[in-house]
Amino acid sequence: MAVAPSVAPLSIQPMSSEYDSVSWPSGGGQLTTSNAVVWMLSGSLSGTDSAQNYSLSPPTVRVGRKPGCDLLLSHPTVSGQHARFDMRNEELWLTELGSTNGTFVNGKRLVGEVQVQEEDLIQFAEVAFRVRRNHRRAAASTVQGNVSDQALALVQFDRFMEQRLVIPHFQPIIDLVNGSLLGYEVLARSKVIGLESCGAMFDIASRLNMEVELSRMLRWEGIREATTLPGSPKVFVNTHPLELQREGLLNSMIMARQLTSQTQLVLEIHEAAISDAKQMRELKERLRDLRVELAFDDFGAGQTRLAELTEARPDYLKFDMSLIRGIDQAGPERQKLVHSLVGVTLDLGITPLAEGIETESEAEVCRQLGFALAQGYHFGRPSPASSFC
Repeated sequence: MAVAPSVAPLSIQPMSSEYDSVSWPSGGGQLTTSNAVVWMLSGSLSGTDSAQNYSLSPPTVRVGRKPGCDLLLSHPTVSGQHARFDMRNEELWLTELGSTNGTFVNGKRLVGEVQVQEEDLIQFAEVAFRVRRNHRRAAASTVQGNVSDQALALVQFDRFMEQRLVIPHFQPIIDLVNGSLLGYEVLARSKVIGLESCGAMFDIASRLNMEVELSRMLRWEGIREATTLPGSPKVFVNTHPLELQREGLLNSMIMARQLTSQTQLVLEIHEAAISDAKQMRELKERLRDLRVELAFDDFGAGQTRLAELTEARPDYLKFDMSLIRGIDQAGPERQKLVHSLVGVTLDLGITPLAEGIETESEAEVCRQLGFALAQGYHFGRPSPASSFC
């Protein structure tokens, strides 16, 4: 993993998010007025830190891995003298300096020089940045910014997977009867631009047909990080529906057991993937041999039938937040429906869990409806393992 680079103090400076009030250093180190155009690069110098905006001070900014460069990128694929920015009459120009792995503008390898524009995607080998200016845009720019972030994410996805840059977060799962902690669900976050949330990760993975590979990497890193949690909590880990259509899911859990023999693991299957009762029964039996429990996730959000629950009984049934959110304000018909579903779940010997609880009032109604377990912001937001140690 690349070492976080140092930055020359007068050429490249992290910028405030308030672009309209930013100034830049002149050659003598005095701050000029903020009326001049300020060109910036938005991204992470190390690839692992949060994205920041770095100002490009005129007239020239050299980019490379060699000490003395204005923008120092300590990445093995970046050349010593990689590229150069020039400010000409408030225009920003980029020149390729004969680098080994190339400079790219919006995915096209640069030969010679080119004028770059705001929102262009610039790559120095594998290190990607977005070009910004010092003015705020109208609300319409949000769409353009999202597109650019997605472009950055596509560029960086291979590095994200190879260096396993996920930051596992853990959300508490609570026993509603006595208020004690049962365990945590593992959720994925990162600081890579465009891949900050689990949803964003899988959006990019789907474009590259890498959903299964991503799911297994996230699960492995989550279990590895969970071994640092205090006590002996149950750890709920997720799957992607495509994993049930391909081989390798059980092997991944065997490897997880080799990683940790003591952690209490629960494998979550999304209800959209539950279509073959025989397959689910066989999966549960194999998981039992590994001392791994089974949970069906997001019950009530899709097409899962109660008949399928009787044929392939999980250990836990997680009721989707669409059934839970605002349950304290819901009419008697909705509460009666949820109460009936909870009753059937308990009769089948399955532990019901309410997802998405945000208030004590919702939690109290869920207790009255018979839920045994719960999770949601009311009990704790997803946080790194270190926050629980």
